[in-house]
Amino acid sequence: MSQIATFHSHYGAISFLRRLEALGDEEARMVPAPRKLSISCGSAVRFSLPFDEATMTDDDTERVFNEEDNDYILIFDNE
Repeated sequence: MSQIATFHSHYGAISFLRRLEALGDEEARMVPAPRKLSISCGSAVRFSLPFDEATMTDDDTERVFNEEDNDYILIFDNE
């Protein structure tokens, strides 16, 4: 299963991607944020590691979703 995270800024997306790479997620990559998920900065990160709020997020992380059958299930909201 993959997850997708959205951000308040492009810098937040880059920082998140670097944290995931440091944690060993070789599949993590930046992607355009699906419009139905976010209108903030337009950047998102798709990743495969199990989501862990304590090690992955910061104030710039907007939301995190599980991707299931072409649908998005909200699992974290920093609003």
